[in-house]
Amino acid sequence: MTGEVLYLSGPMTGLPGFNYPAFNAEAARLRALGYTVENPAENPEPTCKSWAGYMRIGLLQLLRCNVIVLLPGWQGSRGARIERFIARILDMRIVYAGEI
Repeated sequence: MTGEVLYLSGPMTGLPGFNYPAFNAEAARLRALGYTVENPAENPEPTCKSWAGYMRIGLLQLLRCNVIVLLPGWQGSRGARIERFIARILDMRIVYAGEI
C-alpha cells in the first residue's frame, strides 16, 4: 500500500452506461495494485438526481484524495475539467489512467 488515495475522473454524461465500465475497470486495476480508490461510478444517485448533485458528491470525494487519475476522454467532460482544475489548485498529483 502506498498511502495514496486516488480519485477517478473522466467523462460520464452522454456515454453508454455513463462510462461506468471504464471507471470500474480502472478502479479494480488500481485496487489490485494496493491503492485506495475513490470511484464516483460507485456513488448512489443523489436525491436531486441532477448533474450538480453528482458533482457535489464527487467533489467531496476528490477532497479526500491526494492523486487524481484522468480517464480517457476527460478533456471532453465539463465535470472532469472542473475536478482537474481543483486538483491543480490543491497541488494534487495528476496522472493519466494506465500510468500507475
